[in-house]
Amino acid sequence: MLNIALFGPPGAGKGTQSEFLTKKYNLYYISTGDLLRKEMAEKTITDNPGSNGFLFDGFPRTYIQAYILEGLMIKLNTSLNCLISLNVPEEESVKRLLNRGLTSGRSDDNEQVIRNRLKEYNEKTLPVLQFYKDKGIYMEVDGTVSIEKVHEQITNIIRQELSKSLFNIVLFGYPGSGRGSQGKAIAKHFGLEYVATGPMIDQEIKKNTVTGKKINELYENGQLVPDEIVVQLIEKKLADSKDIKGFIFKGFPRTLVQSYILDGLLKKHGSSISQIIEIEVPTLELISRLDARSKTEGCMPYDNSTAKIVKRLQEHETKTAPVIDKYKQLHGVTKVDGLGTFDDVFEGIAAEIENGFKSMR
Repeated sequence: MLNIALFGPPGAGKGTQSEFLTKKYNLYYISTGDLLRKEMAEKTITDNPGSNGFLFDGFPRTYIQAYILEGLMIKLNTSLNCLISLNVPEEESVKRLLNRGLTSGRSDDNEQVIRNRLKEYNEKTLPVLQFYKDKGIYMEVDGTVSIEKVHEQITNIIRQELSKSLFNIVLFGYPGSGRGSQGKAIAKHFGLEYVATGPMIDQEIKKNTVTGKKINELYENGQLVPDEIVVQLIEKKLADSKDIKGFIFKGFPRTLVQSYILDGLLKKHGSSISQIIEIEVPTLELISRLDARSKTEGCMPYDNSTAKIVKRLQEHETKTAPVIDKYKQLHGVTKVDGLGTFDDVFEGIAAEIENGFKSMR
């Protein structure tokens, strides 16, 4: 997500710049703390998954509100990328507001009121700006130049922020939907790191590591691999991956618990989920595909009978469908038609990812 706080004294042009930013980067606009808390309480923020982040216009206004915002961002599993301050000298602000008063008819656009507002802004805002300077996310732009020049300065700052962000995709779909083959192809095409729990577990067994031996013991006793082991493998994968554009996750998260684990793992590495894609395939087609696969070398343990196939599909319905519903509320889920040739489906997924890249850049 892209989360920005835009600051500047009265007359700095925050309104104009806010309109530009919300449209260009598809951000959800928040102008006051009361509005933010109200919308959090009513869940209208999480019910608007189409946005790519938040734009806070002149908020937080006080040092205490800065801490309030920190807490609210944590609740949303995200954080503020940067605070951008439009620097405009006091006399320039006064001049602009007086000129605005000639046409606005606003009673507060007189010099005495303007200077009182500027004084209040400086007294309350300086501690807030210092708060974000200490966090290392405070940025300044020259607010005295033309609107276009201010646009350009802000865009450059945001471009730099976005270049630090990984683009992380979670690929969903029922068994037989083609997640594995599509996930590998998409990862290669976009230069993403492919993260699938199955291959990682197999690799541990093959290398006969300590973890691999534990997994073998579990298998021999008819037990599933617990989240404790899976999470360690994923965390190691995230830590060992360097100089990449992002990750594509297949087969994880499968449960609501795992979805919260993934959110936490990515946050620990200063990242978050960028896009959720679900490959849709009708149930009868899934059964047909899995039955056909059972007669090949690629047969999976749950492919060798119709009863096992149906049970696996039902398990996905009960455990993973709620995860997708959660992400629909928080991020939005893009659905791609899984019927057609491999290339057809690949092109559909790739087009959605291209759109995702564009909207974030």
